[in-house]
Amino acid sequence: MEEFSRIQRLPPYVFAVVRALKIQLRHQNIDIVDFSMGNPDIPTPAHIVNKLTEAARKPVNHRYSLSRGIPNLRKAICDRYSSLYNVYLDQESEAIVTIGSKEGLTHLSLAMLDPGDVVLAPDPTYPIHKYAPIIAGADVRSVPIGPGRDFFEDLTTATRQAWPKPKVLFLCYPHNPTTEVTTLEFFQKVVDFAKENKLWVIHDFAYADLGFDGYTAPSFLQAKGAVDVGVEFYTISKSYSMPGWRVGFCMGNAHLVHSLSRIKSYLDYGIFQPVQIAATVALNGSNACVDEIRDVYRERRDSLIDGLSRIGWEIPSPKATMFVWARIPEPFRKIGSVEFSKLLLTESHVAVSPGLGFGSYGDEYVRFALIENEHRTRQAIASIRRLLSGTQ
Repeated sequence: MEEFSRIQRLPPYVFAVVRALKIQLRHQNIDIVDFSMGNPDIPTPAHIVNKLTEAARKPVNHRYSLSRGIPNLRKAICDRYSSLYNVYLDQESEAIVTIGSKEGLTHLSLAMLDPGDVVLAPDPTYPIHKYAPIIAGADVRSVPIGPGRDFFEDLTTATRQAWPKPKVLFLCYPHNPTTEVTTLEFFQKVVDFAKENKLWVIHDFAYADLGFDGYTAPSFLQAKGAVDVGVEFYTISKSYSMPGWRVGFCMGNAHLVHSLSRIKSYLDYGIFQPVQIAATVALNGSNACVDEIRDVYRERRDSLIDGLSRIGWEIPSPKATMFVWARIPEPFRKIGSVEFSKLLLTESHVAVSPGLGFGSYGDEYVRFALIENEHRTRQAIASIRRLLSGTQ
């Protein structure tokens, strides 16, 4: 069979190894406590679902919609940014609806990048931050992130060593998978660096509303001059527990928003209109449901962190996201994250994501997604205890 060049350029999907083993064990009727995928299990708030069903009963909403999103939804996200971040956006030129963040990030990469262009992306990071540029034909250079590293020192080194000169910098804070958080001062330094080096910035703000213990995540667009150099992607998947609804937004620089709008106009007719209407109700409504969802993740975080600590696996408690980024216990570290993840599955019947799937700098870690309830979490900890006790 003919090998297609774009498919050949895609790196191996490390997560597929764990997924295949998980399926194999389930076929043997083995119960798996599954922390492997960041797929929220919390039901979408009832008032949003009710609006969807109401809108879906109206035949006028069954027709093609708009690829860039209905006006009321674009207005709703702009209103949210003005109220939460004091960021004022033009809903016509600086905001567009996307079919989730992954679609928007990928199509914006197709609009912006040519074969041979260089993109800077954190390592480790959410895979689409690397795969989207690769699909567009660009080359990706890593900027290592993590404990003990100076981001701007590594960014400067990566920029200086790259040829041709980098065109785009991808960022994601609060960060998936490392759960690192940042400040507005950090974003201001990013904007200044981007202007100095003629870089576009694409910021993935998927976990905007999932901050804990008093931490509130800043928006990249709050930094002075941010709209001159980049855009931010926001999604209601996690904040409102609406992952399958596939509603995201790209906001900021008018040229980039227009470019994404242009390419989308050739590729899709937008999201089913009742979904957009329900998403508008979500954004315009009370933030109480977002607070409740955040509290569920905080409680699950505490349950997992405390439980693992009791069995000798000490992990810093994350200030944000729906994940826990756990350095592999020392006796197992040398086997790497893929083999350790397989060991957790076969011996403890617990599924996690191997850190290598997020980049080479993640290979000493695994990622837990906080998608199991506290009873199931306690079950997992008991199983992991038996594995760890065998090394002592």
